[in-house]
Amino acid sequence: MTAEAALVSLVYSSSATRPFDDAELAQLLTVSRARNSARGITGMLLYRGGEFVQILEGPRSDVEGLMQTIGRDPRHRDVRVLIEEPLHERRFEEWTMGYQSLVATAPDMATGYRDSFDDLRMGDRDMIGRAIMELTLWFRVRESTSAD
Repeated sequence: MTAEAALVSLVYSSSATRPFDDAELAQLLTVSRARNSARGITGMLLYRGGEFVQILEGPRSDVEGLMQTIGRDPRHRDVRVLIEEPLHERRFEEWTMGYQSLVATAPDMATGYRDSFDDLRMGDRDMIGRAIMELTLWFRVRESTSAD
């Protein structure tokens, strides 16, 4: 397998240049899922309060090409790659782009509840890795229970 074809997982965060409503997010997902499927890219998208966090997985050259496109997209600003690492097995094989809308926090939420993505931008690779694993697990559990 060539370096360009090797599977990678890339996690980035960005800020929307303006808020997305539900209809705009649905349109974004429809287009992105079709394009990602054609490229062999899978992953997960989270959006809350004008902030995106996305996990992309697929062949290195395709993922890096998509990141260049996202970096030029006028709907994004402050695009930051948080983690890029080799991937031995896809975590989102069934999804061309899984998606969850995150709800706003309530005053009585449990300690440790993640109500923003700010801590992912701090640069501590270990903390970012743990947070991404928690988000991945959270998404998989929500997806499996919603299918019942």
